[in-house]
Formats: sequence, structure tokens, C-alpha cells
Amino acid sequence: MSGPFVRSEPLLITSKDNAALKALRKLSQDSVQYRQTQTFWIEGEHLCQAALDKGAKIKKAVFSESIWPAIGSTFKAVAEQNVLMSETLFESISALGSSSHFGFECELPQVQDIDPGCMTLILDRLQDAGNVGAILRTAAAMGCTQILAIKGSAALWSGKVLRAGMGAHFSLRLVESLQEGDLEPLKLPFLATSSHQGEYLHDLVAKGSLPHPCAWLMGHEGQGLSESLMRKADQHIRIMQTHGQESLNVAVAASICLYSSAVMRK
Repeated sequence: MSGPFVRSEPLLITSKDNAALKALRKLSQDSVQYRQTQTFWIEGEHLCQAALDKGAKIKKAVFSESIWPAIGSTFKAVAEQNVLMSETLFESISALGSSSHFGFECELPQVQDIDPGCMTLILDRLQDAGNVGAILRTAAAMGCTQILAIKGSAALWSGKVLRAGMGAHFSLRLVESLQEGDLEPLKLPFLATSSHQGEYLHDLVAKGSLPHPCAWLMGHEGQGLSESLMRKADQHIRIMQTHGQESLNVAVAASICLYSSAVMRK
């Protein structure tokens, strides 16, 4: 778990050409840079506190000079290094429209092996970072502890997904860049939603016959699940829709499915 650390005065950055500043800017603004550095960037009190609460390792705590005198001592004593810079320089890092003027560079969790038996959500090439973050947030709230992302899905530790996840990352087992064959260790029934085949989800819940734990399959926003994953599914399930609607936003569909699974949990 992070800190507390005993250190000298914070490192002060004054130049826009500073190498450490450039590295932080790239980490913040490049969605896959974390894969090279094995660190990720978060900012603002909510995400930073969530990282601390879950024991994330903080490499750098970065503050604007204006926020430094007012920031709570909790955030000043958790990183291997504190960094100060002007508001202008901090805003050149920030991806937020209205910056809170402090953030953390955190160590990326080590990639974990797939847990064969825990409640799982499989993302098949989901592209929208907001959708992915919202799905992670729902998964954490509904007790789905493992997210497996097929290669081509939005980068799970990118800034946009982290912000949309609102701290959910720190409660989940996340494995990304997988091939479909990597799913073989899972010892769970695979469930796929379909608009034209299978029993209705609410009927399965009412009968108590929705499998739990299971692995829900969620597909690309436009193309849906790959044909091979559709074939891999042990069960196809429909979500009831009215007034001629044939599809749901994938984050909404995932929320309905995960809530239904939570209801089934003993």
C-alpha cells in the first residue's frame, strides 16, 4: 500500500520543455502510452482517493503551485515523489476541461491470470471509451469482478475509460488484449444477448434459472459479437424491448444483464 513517505521538498518544474513534464503529458493524452510506461495517469480528488483507498502504488503526485498550500496532507504523503508546476504547465497535462490541478502517476497493476470461476464480463472489440468505462463501473457495483477485453477493445487504462469508470478499475480484475482462444480457461457458461433468439432475460430471472456465476459476452457497438463468439455461447438470451426497438446501447444492455445476475447471486 502507498506511503506515507518521508521526502525532501517537492520537485519544481518550470519549463514546458522539461523531460518529466513531456512524459506526463504523453501519459495523460496518449490512450495506450501506459502499456509502455507501465504507469497510468489520474487526476481529481475522486479518482485519486479511490486509488489510495484500494492501495494503488503512487509513483508521482503532481500539483499546481496554487493548489499545493490548500491540498490536504493525505495527498502529499503518498507518492515516491511530489512534483510542483505552474497552473499553465499543469493544464498542458490535464485532459479535463476544468482541471482540479492535482493528479497521480500510478503503477499499473500486474497482468493477472484469468480466474476460471469468478463472475466475468467479456468485451469483444468495444470501441467507445465512455461505454467501456460505464460498463466497468456497473460491473464493480453489481459484483462482477473480472473483465476480459478481446484485442481491439478500447484501452482499459486510458484516461477516458478511467474517468468514465469513476474508480471501478481499482475493484476489478482486468485483463486486456486477449485473443478468443485465451478464454479457454474459463469454466463458466457463456451467455450472449440476442434480439431474435433465446429466452427472455426477465423470464429466466423469474424462474431462477439464469446461470450464476457466468460469463456475459458484450460485442462491438456496430457489429455485435463475432460469429465465433456467438457460436461459443452456451445460451442466447433476449432483453425485452417494446415499440419496435431492436437494439440497446451496449452499456445499457450490460447494465441490465449484470443487474439480473446480481439478483441471482445467493
